[in-house]
Amino acid sequence: MRWILLSLFFGFSVPSFSQDPYLFIGTYTNGASKGIYVYRFNTSTGSGTEISTIKADNPSYLAISPDGKHIYSADESEGPAGSVGAYSFDPLTGKLLQLNIQSSMGNGTCYISEDKTQKWVVVANYGSGNLTALPVNSDGSLAPAAQVIQHSGTGINKERQEKAHVHSTIFSPDEKFLYVADLGTDKEHIYKFDPQQSVPLSEANDSFVSVTPGSGPRHIAFLPNGPYLYLISEMAGTVDAFHCDKKTGKLTEFQRIRTTPASFTGDPGSADIHIRPDGKFLYASNRGVSNTLAVFAIEKDGRLTAKQFISVNGKHPRNFVIDPTGHFLLVANRDTDNIVVFAIDPASGLLKATGKELKVPNPVCLKFLVP
Repeated sequence: MRWILLSLFFGFSVPSFSQDPYLFIGTYTNGASKGIYVYRFNTSTGSGTEISTIKADNPSYLAISPDGKHIYSADESEGPAGSVGAYSFDPLTGKLLQLNIQSSMGNGTCYISEDKTQKWVVVANYGSGNLTALPVNSDGSLAPAAQVIQHSGTGINKERQEKAHVHSTIFSPDEKFLYVADLGTDKEHIYKFDPQQSVPLSEANDSFVSVTPGSGPRHIAFLPNGPYLYLISEMAGTVDAFHCDKKTGKLTEFQRIRTTPASFTGDPGSADIHIRPDGKFLYASNRGVSNTLAVFAIEKDGRLTAKQFISVNGKHPRNFVIDPTGHFLLVANRDTDNIVVFAIDPASGLLKATGKELKVPNPVCLKFLVP
């Protein structure tokens, strides 16, 4: 009976894993939040159950190791120095154990990634405008930074772009390159990555691409099994579509599209961007005065077509995630302390609120792990 009711509500059958995936939630801890929260997410009902928490200092972005045994956090402390946390994870109990903390060699630490070899963690430091590569020890803990790359430059917005502001560090699917968005200089930087070297990052031949001045690049998403990359810009409220050369890493832009309706005015505050696993639809979040999710169809030539703008039923959707089945989208609303669960229609890609929410203080990052 439950399956029949779900099919009627969502408009499709919802597959179930033998075990519900874990949902890790990073938060800001300057209020009621404890740190990193661990939930189980029921892929049949769209409900979540809290399993455990662990204290951390503003773990604003998380990375899960490829083997699922370790979690890393970008700790966006308010002081002069940011840090990076390393944790072991027990899938039987759902509990995290802190291994160690290392300096991020910057401040405003806001993004973190680990490579597939599990030898390197790379972090973005927004405040200091640099990125840092830290070696991963055999037990999953972190060694001190081995490489720090400092960006420089300014943009046309004197308040927001007075200097470099590195906002994300994201590996290409084959991990030959690391793509680094710099909000302060309106550039997407491209670095070659070699995990076997003691200093793993070096500038690519085409080392960056510039976007429209005043855009404020933030995050990117790669089309699965395709030659396209999509960049969301926080200040302009746009998505730029690029052809990505797999051999050189070079980006060639072919489309720019708004994340809000043509009638919208004001600060879009665009934040996050993700593509459904089947590569048919792209989703983007807007904070500012909009507080919406935008839905785009991805055409065969990589171009985007806007399909829907829908309220997030909260405020400041800094981050969202698509569940492993591709049938649910969860959005973290920082300022209303809620994570809202949407159903994704498999044919149209459109979103529909399920009425289900998780109540977590100041949620800002969501990551799934299938045990």
